[in-house]
Amino acid sequence: MYHPDVESLDREGILQLQRHHLGELAARLAERLEWIEHFKSAGMHPNDLLAADGLAHVPFLEKSDLRSRYPFPFLSTDMSKVERFVATSGTTGLPVLFGMSHNDFNKLLPYQMARMLSAAGVKPGQRAYQGYGYGLWIGGPALDVGFAELKCTTFPIGPGRGDLAAQWMRDHQYDVASMSPLWLMTLINIAKQAGIDPKRDWTLKVAILGGQSVSAEFRAQLEAEMPNGFMSQNIYGTTEAGGPIIAISTPHTHAADELQLINEDTVLTEILDPQTMKPVAPGEVGEIVITTLCREASPVVRWRTRDLVRLSPKPYDCPSGRRGMRRIGRIIGRSDDMLKIKGVIVFPSQIEDIIAATPGTVKEAWQIYVDKEAVTISTMHVAVEAEPQSNRPGNQIEDDIRREIRSRIGIHVEVECQPHGTLPRYEAKAARVLHRPAH
Repeated sequence: MYHPDVESLDREGILQLQRHHLGELAARLAERLEWIEHFKSAGMHPNDLLAADGLAHVPFLEKSDLRSRYPFPFLSTDMSKVERFVATSGTTGLPVLFGMSHNDFNKLLPYQMARMLSAAGVKPGQRAYQGYGYGLWIGGPALDVGFAELKCTTFPIGPGRGDLAAQWMRDHQYDVASMSPLWLMTLINIAKQAGIDPKRDWTLKVAILGGQSVSAEFRAQLEAEMPNGFMSQNIYGTTEAGGPIIAISTPHTHAADELQLINEDTVLTEILDPQTMKPVAPGEVGEIVITTLCREASPVVRWRTRDLVRLSPKPYDCPSGRRGMRRIGRIIGRSDDMLKIKGVIVFPSQIEDIIAATPGTVKEAWQIYVDKEAVTISTMHVAVEAEPQSNRPGNQIEDDIRREIRSRIGIHVEVECQPHGTLPRYEAKAARVLHRPAH
């Protein structure tokens, strides 16, 4: 444990820390007119957070709340104290900007990231290939400060430059890599084309993979291509939370395909039924809702991430000794990415599971096309690519995927096996569902 005094606390110990930080948060919000108005919309005041059940009655924070307060929504410190800004991707509209104070970026973020990376198996002094993006995106800077806090040697290459990265992975002998899982699979293929065998020539021990959740099947195939003992760990967070600081898989959760909410002392995470917005029971699926307890410049209170996850059947039963920090399954999908095909609910992750388990497919290259945005979509097409070395005919791959989707999900879809290299590759977050007119 990187912070054993916190990580070894039982659940009541974690809750006590959360209540303490909620009180401090209430005091900060009570000085800001925007937050006072937000709480007033529910007949509340920020100081009501001090009540035992105060948080449960606070109005949820939605994307519309942030965009209506453009350009600096809910900024809770003077601009002169904002050291830098980060922003959402803007895939569904204008990016939303969030400020980070000196404390947010130089103290809180390293505290959170070092714990995350240490729990995943990163060790001081290791060499780290940092492949997440920079600019306004928080991903790259967050990993940089985490590696620095652990005293790792960082190579901040960012995404892209695949030919060079595959060679440097061999020549520089990186121990750790942080990037999207799709980009890592792409690098593996680039390396093989250049005569580099990742299993023999690379020295990676652990990968910190984020940007999208991947199936256990895809993860196993990644690990099979890597040196013996290599383990991939899934990291999860959001810009609104302050970075990839909410949850990560560890050697103790890897086999169960779960993650641990490793920073529950500084990020209060609710897992709520998206219909009733009440807490789910162990083993049930809910939406992740976050309150940033310690962030100064741009805190969020009950931010609806729209990310759906299953609370572990045994959320506190971790062999690591972290008794107060809950375990969750991998991200199932987003409530706003959920598709309803002729009345049947479908998540892209279900389609990925099937494609990853189908012999002969290119695991990082697949796409879903739907006819239009509607309450119930009438047609869905799944596009995949055939791995050239597999020598499997495309029609066999199509039949296998079509049959598995019918068997597991109960719907009929059209499957198209396209030539290798046709479909897009994603270095960061993948846009798996695209809309096109019905044929």
